[in-house]
Amino acid sequence: MIKLFSLKQQKKDEESAGGNRAGAGGKKASAAQLRIQKDINELNLPKTCEIVFSDQDDLLNFKLIISPDEGFYKGGKFVFSFKVGQGYPHDPPKVKCETMVYHPNIDLEGNVCLNILREDWKPVLTVNSIIYGLQYLFLEPNPEDPLNKDAAEVLQTNRRLFEQNVQRSLRGGYVGATYFERCLK
Repeated sequence: MIKLFSLKQQKKDEESAGGNRAGAGGKKASAAQLRIQKDINELNLPKTCEIVFSDQDDLLNFKLIISPDEGFYKGGKFVFSFKVGQGYPHDPPKVKCETMVYHPNIDLEGNVCLNILREDWKPVLTVNSIIYGLQYLFLEPNPEDPLNKDAAEVLQTNRRLFEQNVQRSLRGGYVGATYFERCLK
């Protein structure tokens, strides 16, 4: 975890250093950078989630690690990459699951089917909203709006087999012809 300063404190520090809210290159922060800074400062992460910044100066690209503590995916560790574009908050961040997972709402390429990342996105939504939405997908997979149609069909027709397939995928192994790397924490 990293400690982040509030926008007010950052502005104050830069002004006292002779700057004018400029970065290292003398550029003003974009609207997307200012908004993501605010979103991150106001994050209220559940205990099952952690954010990792590979570059502490780049708040527009980060990873979210979700480790569900209940449901089908309990004990798993799932990594999502967030790429926040310059259109944020008018455009949603691009979110991909980097962990291959047997899930009706996440396909094998890591695309995520979450309504607030698509048609239901509104600028008032925040990164926190997305994190809670992703966490909810692990508690209540939605077979009604699938990206992985095979997993959705199994969930709808044979819940016990779905649970066995999830456990097999978490431990590392084949579900049908697809191999899943171990992702238990």
